[in-house]
Parts: sequence; structure tokens; C-alpha cells
Amino acid sequence: MAGLNAIPLNLPHACRVARRLLDFMVALERHHGRTYPEAMQAAGDLVNMLVQYDLADENPPAAEAREVVEAAAARAREFVVAIETYSLQSDRVGQWVRNLFECLEKSPEGLEISLRAGENPNSLQRP
Repeated sequence: MAGLNAIPLNLPHACRVARRLLDFMVALERHHGRTYPEAMQAAGDLVNMLVQYDLADENPPAAEAREVVEAAAARAREFVVAIETYSLQSDRVGQWVRNLFECLEKSPEGLEISLRAGENPNSLQRP
């Protein structure tokens, strides 16, 4: 597991991944004709907390970055709980969750929590 945190912090890309999660939720709500408020709120919160770094296309100073990472990881965990609650897991969502945690320099946690979000444990995409 030594190389699992080899992916450097990338808050701009974390925002792009969070947007994919939000887009997924919007599409699901339209398709199913119902709402998933906790999942939608968590995905929206992730985008809102990360969008300034995507617009700047750079990470903030280290002290600010640590705070943002912890807040984003906490909200991403809540997103996964909501996905589980509504039984909305899928391989693609699991991959996005793993990617999000990788961008937050939390690859080991991402490998675990992505399975809860539906990633196929035998996926060739998994490290």
C-alpha cells in the first residue's frame, strides 16, 4: 500500500469529479421522477466548497488545503451514506467516489468507500 497516496492533492480536479456526482444526481432525479435530497445536497455542497479551486486551477496554501480536504472528505462520506440509503450504488459512482478521495490525497479510504458506493471490486480501473 506504499504507493496508494502517490496521487498529489488536486482540488481543481476534485471539483470536476464532484460535478460528475452532482450531474448524476440531477439525471437520476429526472429519470426516476423523485428526489434524493441528502445525496443531492451533499453533492452540491462538494461542488460549492471546491469550485473556487477549479476556477483558479490551483490548490490553496497548505493550511487552507488541509481544512478543505477534511471538509470535502466529510461531505463525500455523507454522500456515500445517502447513496447507500437510497440504494443508488453503481460501478461508475463508486469510481467517481474513489477518484474524489484520490484527489484529496485519501487513496486508501477511497479504495474502501468506493465499494460502498458501488464500485465493482474486480474492476480493472481499481489500483
